[in-house]
Amino acid sequence: MKISTKGRYGLRAMIDLAVNSTEEHIPLSTIAENQQVSVSYLEQVFSVLRKAGLVKSIKGAQGGYILGDQPYNITVGMVLRVLEGDLHVVEEQEKDKSDKMQYCIQKNVWDKINNCINELVDDITLEDLAVKYQKMNGMDNHMYYI
Repeated sequence: MKISTKGRYGLRAMIDLAVNSTEEHIPLSTIAENQQVSVSYLEQVFSVLRKAGLVKSIKGAQGGYILGDQPYNITVGMVLRVLEGDLHVVEEQEKDKSDKMQYCIQKNVWDKINNCINELVDDITLEDLAVKYQKMNGMDNHMYYI
C-alpha cells in the first residue's frame, strides 16, 4: 500500500483546518498557500471530502471550508479511506481454503497487517494531530470548536 498525493495532501489540509479554523470558514486559497499545493488540486480533494461530509463549504466572498464535525470525531482512517479507498496492503482475495499456501499467507500475514493499519489510523484523530502540530511549533495549543 502506498498513500497517494491526494491522501497525503488531503490529510495535511484537514489538519490545517483543525488548527486554523475557529468560527470562520477558511478559504481554499489560504489552505493551498499554507500547504504549498495548488488551489485547483485542493478543489478536487475537497470535492471528495465534502461529498463524504468531512468538510462543509460556503460559497461567496466570506466563504470557505470548515470541518464537517469536531476534530476529535474525525480520524485519519476516515480521511484516508475517503481519499484512497481501502487501506489494504494486498487486496483481499476470496478465502479459498483449497489453496492452503495462499490461505495461510492471507490469514497470517496480509490480514494481520491490514488489521494493524486500520486500528492505527482509526485511533488517531485530527485533534490529536492538531495538538501535536501546535506543540511542535510552539503554538498555543487551544483547540477551537464550532
